[in-house]
Amino acid sequence: MSRALHSGEPAPVAIADRVRAYVRLTKPRIIYLLLITTVPSMVLAQRGLPRLWLMVATLAGGSIAAGGANAINQYLDRDIDEVMRRTRRRPLPAHLIRPRRALAFGLSLGVVAFVVLWRTVNLLSASLAIAALAFYVLVYTMWLKRSSPQNIVIGGAAGAVPVLVGWAAVTGRIGLPAIVMFVIVFLWTPPHFWALAMRYERDYAAAGVPMLPVVAGWPATTRQIHTYTLILVAATLALVPAGRMGLVYLLAAVGLGLVFVARASRLRRKPTAAAAMALFHFSIAYLALLFGAVALDALVHVRL
Repeated sequence: MSRALHSGEPAPVAIADRVRAYVRLTKPRIIYLLLITTVPSMVLAQRGLPRLWLMVATLAGGSIAAGGANAINQYLDRDIDEVMRRTRRRPLPAHLIRPRRALAFGLSLGVVAFVVLWRTVNLLSASLAIAALAFYVLVYTMWLKRSSPQNIVIGGAAGAVPVLVGWAAVTGRIGLPAIVMFVIVFLWTPPHFWALAMRYERDYAAAGVPMLPVVAGWPATTRQIHTYTLILVAATLALVPAGRMGLVYLLAAVGLGLVFVARASRLRRKPTAAAAMALFHFSIAYLALLFGAVALDALVHVRL
């Protein structure tokens, strides 16, 4: 083993590999999930397509803020990531980037995100994005993740903020439909993440992270997943009156909700790692399709 690996210093890597390592610090796949809720929120707020430059500026600033939060998260969680098989190949456990540089990178992205959103969108959107970054880092990563099985429930609020950012970018304020969409993403997060945590229960146990499957076991976790799914579906229907949604969204919310509940019920009856991962992957498609229906409904105007 090289001296660099023994000392914890980054191993010599090509510039292209180093660039890719910094990109991986931002967790691009998670950012994608945030973006698929931001655009529909903007479309609904506009009741049509917002100006292209506004959409680009909002998505750019939101992506940079989320990337900064994820980079700081990886800096703070580098000890956990080194233990867990799922995360030990991330840039910091793999010693591709020095921890202090990763922290500086994340903080810099946060500053850039605030400036971009403030100068090109508005101060409210910028403040919301940075508030989400701070909540994710300070409340979820530094406090709840290592101390409470409710970590992902409360911490999931950070991932729901992009709908508020998108709405504020268009209107300059936070409206009732945006609050309902925030609640939808907030309620979606526990069943989505707990399904993944079931698959990697041993990893979390080895790292000392009190995820619900580790603390309460699979039967209790699947009951909670089922309960949150039912509440989630009810929240999606609440958007119909709150957001003056039409037939396109109603049909999507009911149809997708029934499938989600059926899959959560199946997992509760037969809790296996395969079933948990199937639910996890479906939950991603569910969120994308549901918010796609929000945008489509706002564009086609088929009223009930």
